[in-house]
Amino acid sequence: MSTRPRLLFLITEDWYFWSHRLDLARAARDAGFEVIIATRVTGHGEQIREEGFRLLPLILLRRGRNPFSELRAILQLARLYRRERPDIVHHVALKPILYGSFAAWIARVPVVINAFAGLGYTFTDRSDRSGCLQLGVRLGLKTALSLNHRSLALFQNSEDRDRLVHEGIVASSCSRIIPGSGVDVERFCPREETGGVPVVMLASRMLWDKGVGEFVQAARLLKERAVQARFVLVGRCDEDNPAAIERSQLQQWGHEGVIEWWEHRDDMPVVLTLATVVTLPSYREGLPKVLLEAAACGKPVVAADVPGCREVVRHRVNGLLVPVKDPAALAEAIGLLLDHPAQRAAMGAAAREIVVREYSVPKVAGQVLDCYRELLGQSWEGRSSLRNA
Repeated sequence: MSTRPRLLFLITEDWYFWSHRLDLARAARDAGFEVIIATRVTGHGEQIREEGFRLLPLILLRRGRNPFSELRAILQLARLYRRERPDIVHHVALKPILYGSFAAWIARVPVVINAFAGLGYTFTDRSDRSGCLQLGVRLGLKTALSLNHRSLALFQNSEDRDRLVHEGIVASSCSRIIPGSGVDVERFCPREETGGVPVVMLASRMLWDKGVGEFVQAARLLKERAVQARFVLVGRCDEDNPAAIERSQLQQWGHEGVIEWWEHRDDMPVVLTLATVVTLPSYREGLPKVLLEAAACGKPVVAADVPGCREVVRHRVNGLLVPVKDPAALAEAIGLLLDHPAQRAAMGAAAREIVVREYSVPKVAGQVLDCYRELLGQSWEGRSSLRNA
């Protein structure tokens, strides 16, 4: 049996692993880890296996609210952890952090990494109906993050980390700020523009809290001013998310001629080269990978002035920040960039330089691997000896 340290990623969806954590998993494999992916498999299972990773299909629905089902899921994960005996588990996003931390405590996994991909709908929704849920999640998180002695919470921006530290959910000493898992700046790179009608693009999951509604309203305002541009949405419907936009609504906007919806695309390096300006008027982010990818492609970006987005966008340097939930301000910023091609080019060049310097895969993935090594120390050697006994 392998004596390499065994790393298990717990992540809700295989497509999210493929788009957001593949580069990190490759870096871990190349650094000598045995990599296992536990996720719900919907379309990328074969690709994951072809990478040489062992795949453990799971059923872990994000909208589950039945406490008995939740408990059963935790116990199933604990059995999986006992069977696989990972040296380190890396939980990505809120529900895997909650479930996985309890399961890792039950199964006595030596090292736990809890990676927040933003604070999500539970923390951004301010409606009365979410109050009890938010309280329950906070209590659950506080307990889960304190269970494992050798654990770290990874945050993609300082504001998310500071909020959970302030609320007493995580200790500052047990946290790190690491900007995602990096961008492949060889794949995402500037290419010559094709010309024609400018394309203003929002690429994300089709969720209200990504600012899709504000983007559509901004498109209407600009069209009323006879601005010549195509307004394009790129991304999948995410029906398990409470903030999901109905497919019928997206299709209706398309039929009206307000926007074009290109649905999900696997060829994002090519898609982003078609954009003149890339936008993300989101209500809150961890660290928006699409903005980093767009910046790596030399595109100026317009984003809401919220946590996560302002980590990427330096106002008037590589893009523009606008007030959140403000379609008029969004339209004004987009119109400004469309009217000034020289400014677009200068911002795009700055955007590319920032990503190469601060957010490339080797730089960011290296920080995560350092966390693995820091927590593992030599403990994995002892566990490997037990496996071989």
